Amino acid sequence: MGTALDLTGSQMLGLAVAALCAGAYLGRVHRQPSLVRSMLKLASVAVLAALAAGHAPGLSLALAVSALGDLALSRPGERAFLVGVLAFAVAHCVYVVLFLGLPGADLLNLLVAPRLWYFLGLSALAALVARMLFRHAGALRWAVLAYVPLILAMTLAALAQARPALWLGATMFLSSDLILAVERFLLAPSSGWRRASAPAIWLLYWGAQLVFFLALAT
Repeated sequence: MGTALDLTGSQMLGLAVAALCAGAYLGRVHRQPSLVRSMLKLASVAVLAALAAGHAPGLSLALAVSALGDLALSRPGERAFLVGVLAFAVAHCVYVVLFLGLPGADLLNLLVAPRLWYFLGLSALAALVARMLFRHAGALRWAVLAYVPLILAMTLAALAQARPALWLGATMFLSSDLILAVERFLLAPSSGWRRASAPAIWLLYWGAQLVFFLALAT
């Protein structure tokens, strides 16, 4: 693999398309579900998956499953939400296997400062969020609770690598999921915070997938 700046012409064109789709979706985060909105969200990550296919098959799979999760989460209803959660649960499992299978992976790195403090802080945060979600997620509580250790595992697998780019991407992904959980289960529908939460979720999430792509597929 090359460096994050070693991009071919086709990759640069594909990244431009993905970024345009992501930007167009960002302008629609507060709109009602529609086919155009869903396709933009799907394409924003599906294009990255296609670009990664010839260079990093594991990453391509994680991105493709994430894109399916994006499509599901862009549709209304609890069933679509559950399908989206399931898709991202699978994507996180793929990322765990991918990160731990890369050269240099060592879980003992989690026991060395400063990653030890990050590991302990993440674990405490995950426990706090799981407790809040159990109280407020209603019928979805068990599905959401099962998801929490998976996003945590993905982040810890990234920390097992000596690659700061993976730490950044995993932290962005985790932050996006935490904000999404707060938005969906803790914020009132009329809360003014939703004006900021929806764009933050998308920017952090798509940014995380872009960071993973640049770190592993270029």
